[in-house]
Amino acid sequence: MNHPQNEGLSRRRMLGGAAGLAAGATVVAAGLPSGATAAPARTAPDVARWRRQAAHVTITRDDWGIPHVVGKTDADAVFGMMYAQAEDDFNRIERNYLVSLGRLAEAEGESAIWQDLRQRLYVDPEALKREYAHCPSWLRKLMQAWADGLNYYLATHPEVQPRVIRRFEPWMPLSFSEGSIGGDIERVPLSQLEAFYSGRTVPMTDEERGLLFREPSGSNGMAIAPSHTRNGHALLLINPHTSFFFRSEQHVTSREGLDAYGAATWGQFFIYQGFNPNTGWMHTSSGVDNVDEFAETIVTGADGRHSYRYGDALRPVRTKTITLSYRTADGGRARRSFSTLATHHGPIVREADGKWIAFALMNRPVEALQQSFLRTKTRDYADFIQVAGLKANSSNNTLFADSKGEIAFLVPQFMPVRDDRFDYRRPVDGSDPATDWRGLHSLRSLPQAVNPRNGWAFNTNNWPWTAAGPDSPDAADYPRYFDQAGENPRGPQAIRVLSARNDFTPETLIAAAFDTYLTAFARLVPGLVAAWDKLPEGDQQKAGLAGPIGLLRDWDHRWSAQSTATSLAVFWGEALWAPLAQAARDAGMSMWDYLAERATDAQRLTALEAAADRLTQDFGSWQVPWGEINRFQRNDGAIVQTFDDAKPSSPVPFTSAQWGSLASFGARRYPGTKRYYGTSGNSFVAVVEFGPRLRAWAVTAGGASGHPDSPHFNDQVERYASGNLRPVYFYPEDLKGHVERRYRPGS
Repeated sequence: MNHPQNEGLSRRRMLGGAAGLAAGATVVAAGLPSGATAAPARTAPDVARWRRQAAHVTITRDDWGIPHVVGKTDADAVFGMMYAQAEDDFNRIERNYLVSLGRLAEAEGESAIWQDLRQRLYVDPEALKREYAHCPSWLRKLMQAWADGLNYYLATHPEVQPRVIRRFEPWMPLSFSEGSIGGDIERVPLSQLEAFYSGRTVPMTDEERGLLFREPSGSNGMAIAPSHTRNGHALLLINPHTSFFFRSEQHVTSREGLDAYGAATWGQFFIYQGFNPNTGWMHTSSGVDNVDEFAETIVTGADGRHSYRYGDALRPVRTKTITLSYRTADGGRARRSFSTLATHHGPIVREADGKWIAFALMNRPVEALQQSFLRTKTRDYADFIQVAGLKANSSNNTLFADSKGEIAFLVPQFMPVRDDRFDYRRPVDGSDPATDWRGLHSLRSLPQAVNPRNGWAFNTNNWPWTAAGPDSPDAADYPRYFDQAGENPRGPQAIRVLSARNDFTPETLIAAAFDTYLTAFARLVPGLVAAWDKLPEGDQQKAGLAGPIGLLRDWDHRWSAQSTATSLAVFWGEALWAPLAQAARDAGMSMWDYLAERATDAQRLTALEAAADRLTQDFGSWQVPWGEINRFQRNDGAIVQTFDDAKPSSPVPFTSAQWGSLASFGARRYPGTKRYYGTSGNSFVAVVEFGPRLRAWAVTAGGASGHPDSPHFNDQVERYASGNLRPVYFYPEDLKGHVERRYRPGS
């Protein structure tokens, strides 16, 4: 046991007021408007330079409002790309950078201060400025064009008032260099970060503890080899499951070889999930373990300074003061300073069992930004894997296909080498040098499926061990940290639809992506029916549930807008989920396995009673068509919408991915509503055929514009709900007859 006066003391005693010091004094800066920034938005030389660059850019809006940007150089294309994004939804661009720069509290107030602190533990603006100065010259040109395109938009649209950022600087893209909806940093629980740096006890939320019914985040990707397609061309399904309206659909080309189409996260200058004439890339959130916690043993000296044990030595704990600004209730601005702590493993983010927990993650912004852009210009798999050698993709698997007929499933390339004796799913002993990261895995040593003999590869945010059927990588050949996700209900469903045929066409791949079968309920409902069958005749519960059981017994486990069984099953699944979440967690089982294997008959039947009662209470009957409940509604351009049962909405037939639906619609009730409204899931869907001439089809949730007065705010809803993807106008000749407007930025 550690000596009670040196090691293992509580964080509060060791800091001895350092927690209070970390919280810092709040200084109100009088007279500073919350939205102001020091740098002016423009100067005359700036505007003249922007106009010259705009002359090298053409933006063509097609009849769906999709921007097709053509630039003389890659930098010109980036300039136009960002200008077009800002036209469609400047608000989302700015918010993404408020988050990535750790400045959200400047817009939203002190409640966001802990999110900002978490970000600034890893993202130091001064360090990013230094890194920008040493970036390759080609990358600096793109970053300068990024800033210029956004600043030119603001200069030519004085009616647009940023909340905080009035001038974008070229180093800023380094703060947001991957396209994921979340990031590795979001695994740090904000409640415990606040507890550590405020000196208060802050309980973890149920969401942080994984106890709430939560819509799965992630995506689906499928790649099909020519051997399994009717036309002998590789096919790719791009199906991200993100928050709605999180990405902009764009086509960006230049005379320097850029010709990329797909979804770009608002504010980024690369197509994150998409394709060019020769290659396509689809990213899915990965279950690999490459973010680790290290439990540090702290020793406090007589001078109050802190050290941590590492082997036989003591190393000083590094300190850094971070000062954050936030908006006050009266619209002014205040500042708050934190004395933050770190070891060589990473920043300290919480305390557990008397140890300080350091959090290690990838922090390679220059390499990440290079990899994100360069892969959009690759010509084949060899090119793509060469770019992957930058090893700066940490959070995403990749499904790949190209015009040569090659396909692949790849896991993230940023994978630290670790000693597999230790369980990195939990904090490991930071004082033991054997737990340290030992460099990065080589690309050859990663699980992958390249041109598998079975003719297809996929990922649904599940483990890699079924990615290519019988030709998948074998878990026994890899350390256990290569997967912490396990299987999910979409995995067996993907295998089911991919194994059903060997003559895929773009049309049948789209049909597969919207296949209606719900694997989770196909597994769970028989246990419910069997539980009811066991009840004795004359039992009151048996009589009361006879109708609902009859409906589910005869159900084919397929969703549709007209299906009343889908409504009952979803409400039953949610009622069963909540009471058993902690038990599943304690058992170390996935919720789906626990519900199928451990739920008792009484729990199953009680949940069905609750589901039927809630349907009856909210809708007047337990037999309600799913489309009456499950709705798409877009009332305004706000990032967080207010939903209203009295306002127009559209039925959506598919369900949450939680139940095995490949087409995902994450919906729930909101204050004042009885209907479910979706906010995540299928957000951009595309199917691509790589032949001598590329063909593609796509749909975006709602529409391309974030402005309610635009005809493209909600013009894709019907196609979105029905899976009726529209043709992509990829080549100039495809655009003929479909041009709504052609212009130069600023005109």
